[in-house]
Amino acid sequence: MVKNEQNDKNEPTQAQEKLNLFERTQDVIRTALDRMGYKDDVYDLLKEPLRLLTVRIPVRMDDDSIKVFTGYRAQHNDAVGPTKGGVRFHPDVTEEEVKALSMWMSIKCGITGLPYGGGKGGIQCDPRSMSFRELERLSRGYVRAISQLVGPTKDIPAPDVFTNSQVMAWMMDEYSRIREFDSPGFITGKPLVLGGSAGRESSTALGVTIVMKEAAKIAGIEIPGSRIIIQGFGNAGSFLAQFLHQAGAKVVGISDAYGALYDPEGLDIPTLLDKRDSFGTVTPYFKSQQITNKELLVQECDILVPAAIENQLTEENAPDIKARIVVEAANGPTTLKATEILTNRGILLVPDVLASAGGVVVSYFEWVQNNQGYYWSEEEVQEKLEKILTTSFHNVYRTSSDKKVDMRLAAYIVGLKRVAEAIKWRGWV
Repeated sequence: MVKNEQNDKNEPTQAQEKLNLFERTQDVIRTALDRMGYKDDVYDLLKEPLRLLTVRIPVRMDDDSIKVFTGYRAQHNDAVGPTKGGVRFHPDVTEEEVKALSMWMSIKCGITGLPYGGGKGGIQCDPRSMSFRELERLSRGYVRAISQLVGPTKDIPAPDVFTNSQVMAWMMDEYSRIREFDSPGFITGKPLVLGGSAGRESSTALGVTIVMKEAAKIAGIEIPGSRIIIQGFGNAGSFLAQFLHQAGAKVVGISDAYGALYDPEGLDIPTLLDKRDSFGTVTPYFKSQQITNKELLVQECDILVPAAIENQLTEENAPDIKARIVVEAANGPTTLKATEILTNRGILLVPDVLASAGGVVVSYFEWVQNNQGYYWSEEEVQEKLEKILTTSFHNVYRTSSDKKVDMRLAAYIVGLKRVAEAIKWRGWV
């Protein structure tokens, strides 16, 4: 099995990268608010979450020992409405990361016009080394720890990295026990039988596909026959590969945590999907054909989709990117300097806060359906999602053109405008 590429002594640590991500987010927020003419008081309120809860969760492990896990829940701003955002289980979860992600969720909700502010949660753990029952105890313990701050009209969690519909079901059940009534609207991403929405599992990838098609029209690229690289083969990356393959595109490159595969003639996506495990691992089956993740990013393609982790496109490799469009399906895959380089080279960059908004939009649909007790077909969900994201893409693109700024800054301007206006109307500043 090929090992992950190791950082050398001069490269930032995971903790430093998370802090840089948070500070980078603050920089773009300040610039966007300045462009809109807001004073420092608005920035001072939006540069940090309104609330950040740190919890310690004791869990009885299968060997009868007690292990204590650290968890977080950040609520960025609730001026527009209740906060909304996923819960991730990952060993590298940090306070800075959760804060930054909650801020991005506010912007995603603003871009798509949802009646939410941004929230985010996470637990420092490695779910790959935990049993099914240990994960259930951890999930329930987290809900007990944060139960006073969350709810259908306060803060609505959802799946994120290494969490799924089963985890959401445990969390909903625990919250319902605490509140002593059934609360399907407390959380989204649930199984269909417990009030989940049709199309939720593939919604992030479908959203990426929708905005990619709009970007391709602007760049003069036809999706059928186009060459696409997808870095990352988890939930979003694998569904995206499937959708694009079905649309007639050539997926020429994919990657996972252990390496990458590239074929200029197009990869056999059905075979890769069949061999992929639940954590998105597939490249170890093709050791003789593997290249590194870094090598994959600079291969020839029409559209590059970073769908893995943060800080993948940097000032070092941005000059060598050969794609005409970059669509960010991951959170924070491109540094600000790389964004500048790519934009100056004429590469159309669709930022994460727009490209990956499909998940929160369909989560909103699920919440609405729970509140109404009336459920939609998958076709209805997809139709509504396409309408919202197509409108959102062109709103951001028009703002970018009118204000002569890159797409990332344009997305922040569009997303923050709604929050800033709500703050003003409420008289908070």
